Amino acid sequence: MKTVLVTGANGFIGRNLVATLSRREDVEVMRIDSKNSLEELAEYALKADFIYHLAGVNRPENTEEFITGNLGYTQYLINILSSNQKKTPILLSSSIQAEQDNPYGSSKRAAEEAVFAYGHNVGVNTFVYRLPNVFGKWSKPNYNSVIATWCHNISREIPIQVNNPDAEVTLVYIDDVIETFIGSMDDPDASYISDYHDISRSFKVKLKDIEACLVSFKSSRHTLVISDLKNDFERFLYSTYLSYLPENDFGYDLEMKHDNRGWLAEFIKTEHSGQVFISRTKPGITRGNHWHHTKVEKFLVIEGEAVVKFRQIEGEETLEYPVNGLSLRVIDIPPGYTHSITNIGTTDVITLFWANELFNPEKPDTYYLEV
Repeated sequence: MKTVLVTGANGFIGRNLVATLSRREDVEVMRIDSKNSLEELAEYALKADFIYHLAGVNRPENTEEFITGNLGYTQYLINILSSNQKKTPILLSSSIQAEQDNPYGSSKRAAEEAVFAYGHNVGVNTFVYRLPNVFGKWSKPNYNSVIATWCHNISREIPIQVNNPDAEVTLVYIDDVIETFIGSMDDPDASYISDYHDISRSFKVKLKDIEACLVSFKSSRHTLVISDLKNDFERFLYSTYLSYLPENDFGYDLEMKHDNRGWLAEFIKTEHSGQVFISRTKPGITRGNHWHHTKVEKFLVIEGEAVVKFRQIEGEETLEYPVNGLSLRVIDIPPGYTHSITNIGTTDVITLFWANELFNPEKPDTYYLEV
């Protein structure tokens, strides 16, 4: 069992790290945050086999707090270890701002140098990560993350400010950060004293592209057209956006088109992967009796009993496929076959449909013909 100390445990990165480490049976996690005393920090530090030093100050009331909160706190931690002859590996979460000549950057750079010196003096591994902009769940909006702020504001229809839409930012995703951090601890061959380390993957994205993605995520509840999430960044950004939805706004209604057959509702649409919709069909009712040149579909009955019928548009033989909600069976609908689905049971039939393209009323590719 490895005992791990996480300072800044209630911060953005700390919460995600603790949530992951806490699932491991071979790790005991000790947490330090701003509510803990220096005495508690000392007590936990002396018990730790590995230290994630994530605590720091980046929005103080006065600039002097940069030194006390970043360098001073780090030096206190190191002094506790050194004075007790403890050789405990430390991973420091720093910032690319350490390259800048400003009070915050200077304080982070000084904290880095203190950690490197500790590693040299006692001969123990140290891992210093100069992080770019980190995004993901639990980051604080209107603080120091453009992604968090924009996700929060756009989801609430609060205007955002984009001074330079073509500006490019370098981003890393929180899950990649956590995976990389834990990998440093778990590496049995680690031998690092004064090296800077990078996250396994980063993304360079223009602000206007981030804004466009987030606006499309917001509008997808109304248009039902969701991004194809064709790359990892869009997928991670969508997950991040949803984590900022107001807690009273997780749900949204679909338009249900009612008629004498039951109802039908579109669920999800994509530009490149078609759309999904769902229907409720009353006993004895038939849907379909049409065919397509190119459009294809899949039918899945999840409740009730039905039969799907096919006939080549120039043929006479009718094919029948019985389906029911007790034995899930997907039926492919090829082009060139007129097809229908009939409720042959005594209860309503619930069916999921997928089509490989969005419905275009100007070019529906749907032609009536009874099976």
